[in-house]
Amino acid sequence: MDDAIELIRDGDDLAVIGDEATVERFLVSEGLPSRALRPRPFRSALGSAAGAAQAGSDMAAASGRWVKLTKESARRIDELGLRKSAETGLSTGVLKGPKGQIKGFVEFAKDGGPLKGNPARLADAATLMAQLAMQQAMDEITDYLAAIDEKVGDVLRAQEDAALAKMVGADFVIEEAMTIRDEVGRVSDITWSKVQATTETIATTQVYALRRLDALAEKMEQKARIGELAAAAEEAGAAAGQWLAVLARCFQLQDGMAVLELDRVKDASPEELARHREGLRIARRNRLELVSRSTERLVARMNAAADEANAKVLLHPTKSPAVVRWSNQVVAGVHDFHGRLGIESGREASETRRWVTAATEVRDKALETGAKGVVAARNLGNGTLDRAGSAKGRLSTGIAERARRLRAGEENRDAEA
Repeated sequence: MDDAIELIRDGDDLAVIGDEATVERFLVSEGLPSRALRPRPFRSALGSAAGAAQAGSDMAAASGRWVKLTKESARRIDELGLRKSAETGLSTGVLKGPKGQIKGFVEFAKDGGPLKGNPARLADAATLMAQLAMQQAMDEITDYLAAIDEKVGDVLRAQEDAALAKMVGADFVIEEAMTIRDEVGRVSDITWSKVQATTETIATTQVYALRRLDALAEKMEQKARIGELAAAAEEAGAAAGQWLAVLARCFQLQDGMAVLELDRVKDASPEELARHREGLRIARRNRLELVSRSTERLVARMNAAADEANAKVLLHPTKSPAVVRWSNQVVAGVHDFHGRLGIESGREASETRRWVTAATEVRDKALETGAKGVVAARNLGNGTLDRAGSAKGRLSTGIAERARRLRAGEENRDAEA
């Protein structure tokens, strides 16, 4: 008897559904790291489709794994020949292979899988894939916040701005709604009524955090003296990480709201599900571009400050390296933040130009300049001596010629006498 698994791909996201052992063998054979699909939302969205991926299997026996594809793994999946739906953009298919073998998943089921010819199930699968990608992004941010040890709630509570204080409440409401959704498998009217007002709070907090980052960049631009630049760089190094953490949390909550929103639209207006899913994707991309502009501006300003400090390290051997260190800290923080959100980072950190290196360069330049002067003086001296020798030779020749003419004149006068 052959084993079978169903593959559902949405861009760089891949769901692998079937018997747990078979799914595992496929992932191992392709070298694909994965994470488990959350059972209730997964089964609620796909219904019996996943169970049909293996003949005679019960829905409870089906297992699902989610994979974030790299360029290389995406190329290998492309070679399998998944069939793409023009309606949803999903690529799907059922792979069959000899039971008990790791290799051999090369044959597609002739019927194209349980999603073929079932628009409702295909729309549900598309929604599920979008939600899985959002949940993965949320988990990435959780790991990011843990890694940088930023307690966003403490940062927000420390602010006097009323809008930021509301963010703590929005955080709690969305977390609660996600928990209920995972347990129930849908978003009820009651749950949605609790969370729908939080979007404005999150957006306000995001704008505030971006303005704070812009203010740090502007302050760096306004400082001309190295001492002032060092103070501004230290302030940026201390504050930038906190505001990046707040932005990350905003994205996390916005992704959570998108997950809830898709479930709500699926229940209330299923005919709008595909367009709504695409709208959410565009909106997220626009937010990423907005955040990228502000953070890249800060990176550019910090790197410019590092370059300026490096150029003045000889005159400021203590403060110049401090500017570079703070600059590198901010740039590294932004780079990590970009990586978690999928934003391509710009320039890397600047290397501190040590005072000894700068002093050596100055010394070498002075020596080089002095050496050139010695050569020039030597050449000048040699030229002067050559010219003096030439003049002496001409003078001697002239005196001798004059003496010869005088003797010749005297001899002529004697002969005439």
